[in-house]
Amino acid sequence: MRSDPATSAAPLRGLGGPLRSSEPVRSSPAPSAAALLLEEAADLLVVHLDFPAALRTCERAWQGLAEEPAGASLEVKCSLCVVGIQALAEMDRWQEVLSWVLQYYQIPEKLPPKVLELCVLLYSKMQEPEAMLDAVSAWLRDPDNQGLPEYRTLAELHLQRVLFPLGCLSEAEELVVGSAAFSEEQRLEALQAISVARQQQKHRHSGSEEAQKFNQEGPSTHKFLSLLTLLRQLWDSAVSHFFSLPFRRSFLAALLLCLLVVRFDPASPHSLPFLYKLAQIFHRIREAVSSLCQLPIHD
Repeated sequence: MRSDPATSAAPLRGLGGPLRSSEPVRSSPAPSAAALLLEEAADLLVVHLDFPAALRTCERAWQGLAEEPAGASLEVKCSLCVVGIQALAEMDRWQEVLSWVLQYYQIPEKLPPKVLELCVLLYSKMQEPEAMLDAVSAWLRDPDNQGLPEYRTLAELHLQRVLFPLGCLSEAEELVVGSAAFSEEQRLEALQAISVARQQQKHRHSGSEEAQKFNQEGPSTHKFLSLLTLLRQLWDSAVSHFFSLPFRRSFLAALLLCLLVVRFDPASPHSLPFLYKLAQIFHRIREAVSSLCQLPIHD
């Protein structure tokens, strides 16, 4: 029994109609070993949550890619980096991310835009934007990268997540003015933001200088004020105690205080006028107090 040619060619209609005997059979290329390892790594990362195994699988795939041409499987390489970065972050080894991707791309200028963006977001989230400063600056300065459609996105990300948080305002201004990726409106907005940030930076700097000056002068001033407060307390205590004593005891206490403070010799002829005046003062105080006590009290 002979088979119908139309029936035998039906499964291949999607490839361009019935095949003639002279046409070779066309089939999709088999996935490379690196692509298969990429699928395995993604499965380990997302489904099994086995982050160490996912990272090891990515590294095995990179070893296989080293034998292929430099321009082959660019998308696979980028995807391997994304999976590896996620695995390192999940293992709390995010500090190793930049060095891990650079061991395969050697220099920052060759990093894929997606990989570089992911690194910037990761280090910015972990509040370590300084780690990406040199890498992103080198990538943006490379002429081959300035024509990429992702260039403006990375330049804006560099401004917002790296330069502004680090206070690198001169570098930010240089990037905005010297880059053709920004439109005129975006350039004006960025320059205005840089101006505001510079004023805030100057204000913080002046405030820190005043605080530092206050901290330097603070201890001596505080000690002086504490000494004055102590002396005042001692004086108030001495005065209150002095007026609570009888007259003779008060006179004796004043005399002893003069001996201690002024350090004069009571036996010296030069001390007699002073002692005489002191006795007169106390005598007048005593008479005044006595007269006040004898005054009649009217209801």
